[in-house]
Amino acid sequence: MDSDLHRLTRPTEYLDHESPTVRAFVDKTLSATDAKTDIDKAIALYYAVRDDIRYEVYGADLSRSGLRASSIIEAGFGFCVHKSIVYAAAVRSVGIPSRLVYGDVRNHLASPRLRELVGGDVFRYHSLTSVHLDGKWVKATPVFNKLLCRLYKIAPLTFDGRSDSLYHPYDDLGRRHMEFLQMHGDFDDVPYEQVVGGIRQAHPLLFASSSTTAAGSLADEAGPNPTA
Repeated sequence: MDSDLHRLTRPTEYLDHESPTVRAFVDKTLSATDAKTDIDKAIALYYAVRDDIRYEVYGADLSRSGLRASSIIEAGFGFCVHKSIVYAAAVRSVGIPSRLVYGDVRNHLASPRLRELVGGDVFRYHSLTSVHLDGKWVKATPVFNKLLCRLYKIAPLTFDGRSDSLYHPYDDLGRRHMEFLQMHGDFDDVPYEQVVGGIRQAHPLLFASSSTTAAGSLADEAGPNPTA
């Protein structure tokens, strides 16, 4: 592995994979599988982050300490920004280079109330992860968990470790669900002021305080047609 890739396996302020919490999460995940290759490990960790950490926009901690991978695992929930951090840290812990990716998307998974708080159907700084596997970079989005996808009538994103897993272009009823409008780039660690400041500036009603989002439950708000 060259020096640039090796650098992308190191712990950082937010990707604190040397912490006991992250190590325990990774060990528990991999001990339940027969994953031997990097691709196998990346896939197993993808599904652990996708389904074992609840996707929730409400009550989420966007403070500096709250965005550490260890803090997110301890909380047990978060939205795309949080879950991508955990995945990036988890794969780094087993020697797989990773970076964080941010982009603006239209029609992020949302209830009518969340759309009101966001101010429409464009969500700024949607996050995913880029991982280096088998000699190339592939994008992974271990964000929307299986249960929530069922409630919102979209298929959960899968990941095979070889091709990009980016977004749900359509929901289960064939309606346009998500599209990327602008990419902000790939980052070695969380560009905190850019991401949290950008979300706060674009979606001020989403915040209950300077670093915590409004209270609520996306699962409870899932109606008969929440993504229309």
